[in-house]
Amino acid sequence: MDRYVLGLQDIGLTQVASVGGKGAHLGELSRLEGVRVPAGFCVTTDAFLRVMAEAPSLDERIERLSRLKPDDREQLRALSAEIRQTIEATPIPDALAKAITDSLARHGEQAAYAVRSSATAEDLPTASFAGQQDTYLNIVGPAAILQHIRRCWASLFTERAVIYRLRNGFDHRKVRMAVVVQQMLFPRVAGILFTADPVTSNRKVASVEASFGLGEALVSGLVNADVYKVRDGEVIDKTVATKRLAIHASPEGGTHEQAIEPERQQQATLTDAQAVRLAQLGRKLEAHFGCPQDIEWCLVDDGFQIVQSRPITTLFPIPATGDRENHVYVSVGHQQMMTDAMKPLGLSLFQLTALRPMYEAGGRLFVDIAQGLASPASRAVLLDALGKSDPLIKDALETLLGRGEFIQTLPDVGPGKAPAGGAPAPLETNPAIVDELIARSQASIAALKRDIQTKSGSELLDFILTDIQELKRLLFDPRSHQVIMAAFEASWWLNEHLLAWLGEKNAADTLTQSVPHNVTSEMGLALLDVADVIRPHPHVVPFLRDVEDEGFLEELVRLPGGQEARDAIQSYLDKYGMRCVGEIDITKPRWSERPTTLVPLLLGNIKNFDPGAGERRFEQGRQEALKKEQELLERLRTLPDGEQKAQDTQRMIDRVRTFIGYREYPKYGIVNRYFNYKQALLLEAERLVQAQVLRKKEDIFFLTLQEFHTVVRTNQVDESLIRLREDAYRSYQALTPPRVLTSDGEVLTGAYRRDDVPAGALVGLPVSSGTIEGRARVILDMAEADLEAGDILVTAYTDPSWTPLFVSIKGLVTEVGGLMTHGAVIAREYGLPAVVGVEHATRRIQDGQRIRVHGTDGYVEILSQPG
Repeated sequence: MDRYVLGLQDIGLTQVASVGGKGAHLGELSRLEGVRVPAGFCVTTDAFLRVMAEAPSLDERIERLSRLKPDDREQLRALSAEIRQTIEATPIPDALAKAITDSLARHGEQAAYAVRSSATAEDLPTASFAGQQDTYLNIVGPAAILQHIRRCWASLFTERAVIYRLRNGFDHRKVRMAVVVQQMLFPRVAGILFTADPVTSNRKVASVEASFGLGEALVSGLVNADVYKVRDGEVIDKTVATKRLAIHASPEGGTHEQAIEPERQQQATLTDAQAVRLAQLGRKLEAHFGCPQDIEWCLVDDGFQIVQSRPITTLFPIPATGDRENHVYVSVGHQQMMTDAMKPLGLSLFQLTALRPMYEAGGRLFVDIAQGLASPASRAVLLDALGKSDPLIKDALETLLGRGEFIQTLPDVGPGKAPAGGAPAPLETNPAIVDELIARSQASIAALKRDIQTKSGSELLDFILTDIQELKRLLFDPRSHQVIMAAFEASWWLNEHLLAWLGEKNAADTLTQSVPHNVTSEMGLALLDVADVIRPHPHVVPFLRDVEDEGFLEELVRLPGGQEARDAIQSYLDKYGMRCVGEIDITKPRWSERPTTLVPLLLGNIKNFDPGAGERRFEQGRQEALKKEQELLERLRTLPDGEQKAQDTQRMIDRVRTFIGYREYPKYGIVNRYFNYKQALLLEAERLVQAQVLRKKEDIFFLTLQEFHTVVRTNQVDESLIRLREDAYRSYQALTPPRVLTSDGEVLTGAYRRDDVPAGALVGLPVSSGTIEGRARVILDMAEADLEAGDILVTAYTDPSWTPLFVSIKGLVTEVGGLMTHGAVIAREYGLPAVVGVEHATRRIQDGQRIRVHGTDGYVEILSQPG
């Protein structure tokens, strides 16, 4: 019967498949010196499978369950209830029942036990499944224990567990259930210990939560807990809660709630010494398991016993540097308007492209700015630059720097000095400079397209690594940087001086509408031109409404007008098809690879606009900018020294209009090259699939560029590494990346410290002036956009690929962004009032609500409910 019942002392972490996550962890803990775990045994997954095999029609029901989606709530509820009832009604075979009761006899047949579910998909480093299956306390007698074991098996199919598995990509048919049976503890105090602070994520601060009686009251949320924060062997913060209830064991079995005497309700559950001792025990478990732990504990006779320890899966990982210095990491994704997790190939390529080192954590990239913060001179420059980009990052850093002791922990870089070189020499306002930079980039991309087609094998990888240096040469060309900075500085100059002289807020917003050379705004208007080609053909539009297959362009030519429509779409893809949402990650599907993404946008343009809208839209913006320019100059000339003020302002307007459009071009150049790399790498991957080195070509997305180089050279791949990376990527997708992260793991989010906004308003950063009211459309996937004229787009972030939507909207609200990020630049050029950096906007604003966007002052008001 060893395959059905195992003593805890005989179990370790390698036996998750037999005893589930909880059983494996408890078995491992029971063998650790100095760690006390209640005695008991585990009924294995083999026992579960034996009973499942005898349950009538179970396979067919689980198969049906696997085909449902999380939103099919009624069907999920009914079918999971049927499965549970079937399992609970299935008798336990005699031989299995005897194995369980024999183990009970060895531990004390009439003693009280805790009967606890332990699924194989549980307490994993990437998914805890905490609270998804059932636990039963104070169960007495063999018959009751056998009954509750069946209930634990059945709890694998609670509605909450089923939905959790669906949302996290776990197959119901592959998950098994074991059951842990342990001697019941009757603690004076019980609770939870997090070895990393669950609020701040700081790995050096342990958080102890404690309540009287059984820990079930705390876990189930029935009571407030005392909270102790422990760092470096001392309690640094303590909150004693008012505790009115406790859960205790009932003499007849089970548990009951009991009121706590008034005189004990505000009594501390633990002494500081006990909290420190418990935190030290937690550090021991953390060191053993290799990651921060979520630990359930009981205090019995002044000794701590551990009843569960699992990884904390909600913490954002810390970049691995291999040293003990303090680091301060700033999110690259918040600067790039792409906060999604990236796959290893995308991460490695962007790291190779970057000018300075970037560190990976949680599928995202970060830059370490600790040295810049350590020097007072560079600190001021750094905070100013980051504040213009994202005020929440600046506020988070100021919070960190406000802790006096923190500065002392940063790397010693000497007295420090301001960045060398000073301000660059002023650029002559000459459009030829921009023309030359663009022509040079286009010539370089043309050479890449020509040459990369002749490369394969290791030669291809060597060629790409060499071409990345060409990309960096163009990207970090001092003249290119000078053009962009000249535009930014002219914009800042205009806003600052015109506010001081005329009381005009954010004047540069209107002045930068419809500028030349903006490849991103041109992309949005060009899709209006494609709609003009399609609109006259009555057979094409209905066809596009039903498009699902990516090969629809070839089918188009069979329809009247289809050839013209296909040619127009293909011409658009030839120029812009390398773009997509999250385009800094080379592994993301491009529009050329997934042209159906553009179909909803095309249909929206056909419905919402008249022919010629693209040209009219550009000319309208140009005229508004010209009118604003003339108005401002006239007002300036009426001021003291007005002629000089007007001349200076005219010079800055000319500069910003000449140069600001180029701000979008370098990224266009990057994604152009990335798409050429990707096409060549996938061809090479296909060759390796044919040679049976890779299972599928997309497996290369889970290798770095350097690792793929090795695979190409050796014709060998570590299949287990790819599967491990796939699992990690899936878990990273559920994490929210922080703006600022320290090497202690502390997450700092920042705040807008403003008192000049109406009560209840959602505060953000004003990036494009004006005020607009309209229907909020909360859109997280561009391919599902369904916009009407006058809608306001609310989304997490907008990189350049979102620009085609901007022609259809009247305002913009995003969760991420800054003054000079792509979405802000294009919103200004299109004249859309926009507020960015609104924390949790896609959750706080409901789709269909009427909202007012204050793009000049930086806040959003919710005016009505959806509908």
